[in-house]
Amino acid sequence: MLIDISPPIASTLAVYPGDVAFMKTTDTSIEAGDSATTSHFTATSHLGAHVDGACHYTHGGAGVDEWPLERFVGPCEVLKIEATPGSLIMPSQLPPTTSPRILINTGTYPDYAMFNADFAALHPDTVCELASRGVILIGIDTPSVDLFQDTTLPTHHAFAEHNITILEGLLLSHVKPGFYELIALPLRIQAGDASPVRAVLRAKLHSEN
Repeated sequence: MLIDISPPIASTLAVYPGDVAFMKTTDTSIEAGDSATTSHFTATSHLGAHVDGACHYTHGGAGVDEWPLERFVGPCEVLKIEATPGSLIMPSQLPPTTSPRILINTGTYPDYAMFNADFAALHPDTVCELASRGVILIGIDTPSVDLFQDTTLPTHHAFAEHNITILEGLLLSHVKPGFYELIALPLRIQAGDASPVRAVLRAKLHSEN
């Protein structure tokens, strides 16, 4: 069974303040007598569930197309961490997980149709702790791994220091904590600072990684 953890992409999907919201325009239509229906859309690349390219937060960093594909497919663990809105999740709040991919349900961004700026984020030390455990990808159910007001992006820079991939904007409220297989491939956007993904989980039969 596959569990969808991507918010629906529509004009109602809230985006980070200043980013371009999703808008789809129909170019041709069968209903209007055309031979086929075609459309185009405009949107921020940081739309819904998305992967950051290193060039988003590092001078001279690689684009999203240069992440190894193996980062986005494989065993993961979903964690439920009780977080206060606007707080930083600390290493002491982490359970003794050893999965190479960690998805964190903070519960602080409950409505993807309405942007709230007081979501929780990750302390840079938490990224360092997970890096010491061999983690290669960290996902979160908020629009950013940094606090909204922290424009210096210290947590993003911790990801860069440890070469860990960022997966943001996930829907995890309906997912039970535990072990799964993650599938969340980004588009092959050359030099892309981000790419939306269709992130899904496949339930595992046991708790082995």
